[in-house]
Amino acid sequence: MENIQDFDRRWLLLLQQSQSWLALHSRIISYTADGYLYVLISGFVVLAVGTDSVFLPHTLLAFAIERVVYWVMKNSLKRKRPAEALPGFKSHIIASDEFSFPSGHTSAAFLFVTLLVFHFGPALVLVYPWAMAVAMSRVYLGVHFPTDTVMGAVLGSSIAFTTATPFC
Repeated sequence: MENIQDFDRRWLLLLQQSQSWLALHSRIISYTADGYLYVLISGFVVLAVGTDSVFLPHTLLAFAIERVVYWVMKNSLKRKRPAEALPGFKSHIIASDEFSFPSGHTSAAFLFVTLLVFHFGPALVLVYPWAMAVAMSRVYLGVHFPTDTVMGAVLGSSIAFTTATPFC
């Protein structure tokens, strides 16, 4: 466990020094995963495909499960955010909740992209870079350690796969 925490600290501090385009625009990218996007896109899908599509019920079920699992994990494991865990470390934003593991933004982004791929075809794998950018933005902003986002991606993708059978 100590090796994982050491890895997290080193990579977080290394990434914080990045001056990449993604690092410089991380607030905007992170903002796109705040939740409203999922509602808007789901609404557009229903308008475009019609209400007979199973995308909307699948999305509602998957997000209901993901939000519960994410909340239970986060509030059971209670991993401190980087600013609280690392002396002298400053985050670029204030997180909306107290704990960091797993990343809810990342979990939701990977869940949603995986649902889009299941329902609308493999061409939508091109949206995965957005989900990866969301994960990286959370680290750049200093509100998550790298493994928080890795586990968020695993959580979101796993729930999409687990709930797919009745819908796909």
